[in-house]
Amino acid sequence: MRKKTEYQDIEIKMVAEWPEKEIIDLYKAGGWWKKSDNKINIQKLIQGSYAFFVAITPCDGKAVGMGRLLSDGISDAYIQDLVVLPNYRGYGIGKCLVKKLVDFCLSRKILWIGLISEPGQSPFYTPIGFHSLKDYVPMKYDQKKE
Repeated sequence: MRKKTEYQDIEIKMVAEWPEKEIIDLYKAGGWWKKSDNKINIQKLIQGSYAFFVAITPCDGKAVGMGRLLSDGISDAYIQDLVVLPNYRGYGIGKCLVKKLVDFCLSRKILWIGLISEPGQSPFYTPIGFHSLKDYVPMKYDQKKE
């Protein structure tokens, strides 16, 4: 059994590019990657983000977690695609990623920071400053309804 301190040396780093396979593995770990997504250009996804952070192991330099921001850089920002590989969960890596993303926004005076979490993840997000938006409903465009 690993000790809770085993991953304290994980580095959280903002990147402009990263090996595609490692990012796809993270998307798969989050359950967000479909076979049809194979045409997505991962480097453009990273570069098109306002900020893209990875959690890196000190032993081999591989990404074991990621999170990104979507923003106009002035007023609002959205945390997107926060995930940590299953074997690395429970060690505070996700919280460190969120802190880096939030600190990045605050350093640029972006104060409205939102996200949409997976069901059941409120216990992860509320202790680090997030709350439900009462009376607001996240929505997604469905092109099949046109």
